[in-house]
Amino acid sequence: MPKKRKSGGRSKGGSGRSGKVQCSFCGAQVPRDKAKRVTRYTSLVDRRVLKELQAQGASVARYQTTKYLCISCAVKRHVVNVRSKDDRKTRERRRRRN
Repeated sequence: MPKKRKSGGRSKGGSGRSGKVQCSFCGAQVPRDKAKRVTRYTSLVDRRVLKELQAQGASVARYQTTKYLCISCAVKRHVVNVRSKDDRKTRERRRRRN
């Protein structure tokens, strides 16, 4: 059977067994080094109100949310893209779609 990726889709290197995390969407148990980690900052204040408050000089708190995604959920939610065989070999970052 041919090997699709040199790393096997993981970033563990020679570090042995890694812990598991739960996918935030489907609940699958995924190795920590294989899961895609998405960190976003969210504010409790509405965007329009936030813009006005920042214009007046107020500082509004925001909190960090971290989600772990299994590969199938990451592909479905466009966090990672399916790439061709030649594109898989390059490590350059792709621009995100908005």
